[in-house]
This record gives sequence, C-alpha cells and structure tokens, in this order.
Amino acid sequence: MSNIPPPVEQPGHHEGSVAEAENSIELKEIAGLSQGQIVRRRFFRHKGALISMFALAFIILLSFTSVGVAFGDWKSGGWWQYTWNVAVEIENNGRPTLSLFPFAIGNHPFGQDEVGRDIFAVVMRGTQQSLMIMVIVGVIATIIGTVIGAVSGYYRGWRDSVLMRFTDVIITIPVIVIAAVLGRRFGDFGAPVLAVILGLLLWTGLARLVRGEFLSLREREFVDAARVAGANDNRIIFRHILPNAIGVIIVNSTLLMASAILIETGISFLGYGVQAPDTSLGKIISENQVAFATRPWLFWWPGVFIIAIALCINFIGDGLRDAFDPRQKRMPSDRALARADRDKTPVGPAPLAEAEARVPRASGSTGMGTGL
Repeated sequence: MSNIPPPVEQPGHHEGSVAEAENSIELKEIAGLSQGQIVRRRFFRHKGALISMFALAFIILLSFTSVGVAFGDWKSGGWWQYTWNVAVEIENNGRPTLSLFPFAIGNHPFGQDEVGRDIFAVVMRGTQQSLMIMVIVGVIATIIGTVIGAVSGYYRGWRDSVLMRFTDVIITIPVIVIAAVLGRRFGDFGAPVLAVILGLLLWTGLARLVRGEFLSLREREFVDAARVAGANDNRIIFRHILPNAIGVIIVNSTLLMASAILIETGISFLGYGVQAPDTSLGKIISENQVAFATRPWLFWWPGVFIIAIALCINFIGDGLRDAFDPRQKRMPSDRALARADRDKTPVGPAPLAEAEARVPRASGSTGMGTGL
C-alpha cells in the first residue's frame, strides 16, 4: 500500500465555496440599493458600453451642431462654414485637407465631391438623417412590438393565435423588398416617412420576445396576488408585468435601432431610400460609387460613421443586457474571493484550542498554593 496521504482539500478552493463567495460579494455590493441604482451601477461598470455612450453622444452633437438642422423651409445655422447643398470652388483637387502630421484641418477636412460640395457637411447631414431614421424606427417598432407581444402573451387563447399568425405573415415579407418598394413610392416625402415604413416592418422579433416574457411572468405569484386583490387586466399589465419585462424591451430596442440604420443604408444605397435634394449615409455611398477608384475618401467617411454608430448602439445594448439581467455577473477578483472566503470561514477546533490556551487559568488549578 502506498503511504502517500490523501490530498487535503483547502478551504475556499472548491467550486461550492467559490460560488458562495461570488454570491456573497454580489449581495454586499447591492445591499440597500434600489432596482434603478443596481441597473445603473452595473451599466457603468461595462466599459465598452460607457465608452460607446460617450462616442455616440459626440457623434450626435457633432452632426447636429456643425451644419445646423433643417425641416422644410426652416433651418438653423451651425458653426461649420459650408452647407451640404451648396457647391464651392474645388481646392486641393478635391482631396481631404485633414492632416495628422503636422496636424491641420483645412477648409475641407473630408474633401470635396466632383461638383465642389464639402464632404464634411454632406456627411454630417447624412448622419443627421440616419440617426433620425434610427430613433423613429426604434420608437415605432418598440411600441407596436410591445403592445402586440403583451396582449398575445397575457390573454393567450384566440388573441394569441390571431396576433402570432399576423406576426408570421409580416416575418415572411422580405424587409428590403417591401421597404424598397414603399421607399421608392414615398421617398420624396423625406426621411421620416421612410422611418415610419421601416418601423411598421421591424417589430416582429420584439413582439415574440415580449410575448415569451409575458407568458412566463403571468404565472408568477405577484400576478396572482394582484388578481386576488381585485386588480383589473390593465393594472396588472402596466403596473406589475410590464416593469418586470422592461429589461428585455430596452435591450432589444437598442439592437433593433442598430439594425435599422444598416437597413436604411442598404435601401438608400440601392436608390430607394432618401431622395435628393436630401441625403443620408447610404445615399452618399451610392452617389459616389463610380468614384471608388479615383476618390476613395468619398467612401471612407460615410462608411466610418455607419460602422461607428452601429457599433456604439450594439455595445450600449450589450451593457444594458448585462445591467438588466441578474444572471450576468461580473467576475470578482481573486483578492475579493479570498476576502469573502475569510469572512465566512467558521472557527474550527484548532482556533478554539489556541483561544483556550491564551486564557489565564485559575490559581488553584496550577497545583501551587498561595502560601497563605
């Protein structure tokens, strides 16, 4: 037989103790905080989402303050000297005047097109339109998807069957095809009309997710308690179930907005989206596709802004998902795990013996008399 002693399991290193330590750290961090404070705390810990939020805010401020905002005949001026619909004399053969070494901006940092329009002003106007379409699509699709999913999941029965079959019909329609047809027909009315069309088509995925959440939440104890207390269906839906499903709605709305800006870019590139004299990021690429080999900077800048906006929205959605989903936990450091393990380790026999040894004994128990 081997004299090797069996391995001694060190406290705090098995899977159960690690999981308990993680839960202990999580509970200590959120003790005394409201639900909103917990969500905000988790979101601000997501570095990618936080950086993306500031980057998206910078893009929005840059696009709306540089060239101003125009709706119909009304227009507010911006701090940039050129506008997107006015051609000026071509400088530097239309090349970008932006330089990093040495740093210089120049009159046309993004360059000029073949007619002399400033590409920076054109890209800023296209960014405005794409952002506006993204927001309108997100609002409309979120409202429609939430209402249909909530009614279908809460009432079930024939309402669920009718609404889900209607959803299946909308899903079978190719979004690009129907949006291109309607965009060609109503594109002259401007970007808001195109956004409404896309919003009426992109709600199906959110409706299915909300329906699943309502099917699960309607069977919970707090819903039964509200029903027993005499609450009507509207109160149960809007005051009890909907606040518990708001995480799924917000996260998927952000992802829906990211896909909306990509769909709008594709439709405008095909020539069925935003129509002249207005512009969008996809339309800028479509108008300059013949100049790809000779003036590639006409593609760089709208492409950079499309990618930047889509990535920012996706990272923000990822951060919101981690913030609203309690199953998404941040891995604590080894030091935090060790500290939590020490805090919860019970006092064993050896520490008790050491504590008893440090207690002074009575004089009579030493076997020595006092001599008195």
